[in-house]
Amino acid sequence: MEDHSYPMRINKYMALKRYSTRRGADELISKGKVFINGKKAVLGSKVEESDKVEVMTARNPVKYTYYAYHKPVGVITHSPQKGEMDIKHAALLKDVAPLGRLDKNSHGLIILTNDGRITDKLLNPKYAHEKEYVVTTSNKLRSSFKAKMEKGVDIEGYVTKKCMINVLTDNKFEITITEGKKHQIRRMCSNLFQEVSDLKRTRIMNITLGKLGANQY
Repeated sequence: MEDHSYPMRINKYMALKRYSTRRGADELISKGKVFINGKKAVLGSKVEESDKVEVMTARNPVKYTYYAYHKPVGVITHSPQKGEMDIKHAALLKDVAPLGRLDKNSHGLIILTNDGRITDKLLNPKYAHEKEYVVTTSNKLRSSFKAKMEKGVDIEGYVTKKCMINVLTDNKFEITITEGKKHQIRRMCSNLFQEVSDLKRTRIMNITLGKLGANQY
């Protein structure tokens, strides 16, 4: 777990207090816009918990925007190859980027924002944020499937954390996880001899997809 004890480097303090990212903090410090107890901060300055930190904001501060977006099947999160379409071109939203990923063959909820300050808070597994999916398999779920999935599955040497499974039908279930390894759910199912035919993310923390249609936000 990251050490949040004092004295703390000023850029780390500013990121922790959500003034900016650490890189953004360094830029503000270099421009002379950060003060500690009335004195201009320098790169590498450290602060105590009782210190007064002031940041001279710009005349036109950044307006942060946040979208809940329903990524359709077939759309790439980002970095499309020839002939592929990414979220940026599908959603037609300017100056925002997706937080995290959904693979090309999956669909559902993804957050789009221009606020880089929240990236670590949402994506770092140490914060254990819940993500919920509805998964359909092409074959009938085995009787031991729920217990084995919830316990954790070995995917190429990594054992997944405990999760929650709610079986909906013979070949459909809800899964709630707090991590996000590449193709994790598909790989977990494959190791238990279940082939995923549809994977839809329906919730990230308290944000739900609801009735949002494909490519809507």
